[in-house]
Amino acid sequence: MKPEDLSIILVKPQGPLNIGSICRTMMNFGFSKLRLVNPCPEYQSLDAKKMAMGAFKILEKAELFDDLSAALHDIQVAYGTTRRFGKYRNNFFTPATAATRINGGDDGIRSALVMGTEDSGLETKELELCQHFITIPTHDDYPSMNLSHSLSILIYEIAGKSDAGKKFYDPAPQTLATGEEIEQMFGHMRKTLQDIDFLDNQNPDHILRTFRRLFGSAGMTPRDVKIIHGLMSRIDWTESQRRKIKKLDRKD
Repeated sequence: MKPEDLSIILVKPQGPLNIGSICRTMMNFGFSKLRLVNPCPEYQSLDAKKMAMGAFKILEKAELFDDLSAALHDIQVAYGTTRRFGKYRNNFFTPATAATRINGGDDGIRSALVMGTEDSGLETKELELCQHFITIPTHDDYPSMNLSHSLSILIYEIAGKSDAGKKFYDPAPQTLATGEEIEQMFGHMRKTLQDIDFLDNQNPDHILRTFRRLFGSAGMTPRDVKIIHGLMSRIDWTESQRRKIKKLDRKD
């Protein structure tokens, strides 16, 4: 799917602030086709412009329609967003599964995300015009989400599963150091830190346990272990030079 194949359709949006936020969200993720069904009279007001900021051009080019049926005239697959569950609404996509389906279609298939009013969402007659339903799992104590926040979740998932999202990768799992490597490192640390009187010779493990906790939670790699060994070796060398100078000073 290409970004130009997806339209965002807002049905009776009530507030210019939300409409402006929608435009900004769309531009964040590379989408630009906005269709408005009976928007509030102030949909292009200064408030909307302030919220949209650099994305106000999306609102300026938005297509206006009198009803949802007209807005869907050339759409091949419509996804209605809803929190309403009922006898005829028992098959829902999550944002992630909807994104996979949308991106799995051929380029050129015209799809739409249809979103209802801020207070009550899409009506049954409007949902009947959509082929699929999407719901965002939210907590039962407060299931309703802000319009632009909902869209952010939806198109984040779509963009992440698109070709654009393939430019980014999660870090590959790293190979961790073995127990033997870790213990050799701590053994080196113990000797070095005792030599410079950083550890109490009577109870060296008291401070060393803190290092174990810090390094253990980090999940050290063999390279990390080598760096710590290198640091300890540098301290060893510096301490040996200090002692040589001190011995020469005593002879003088």
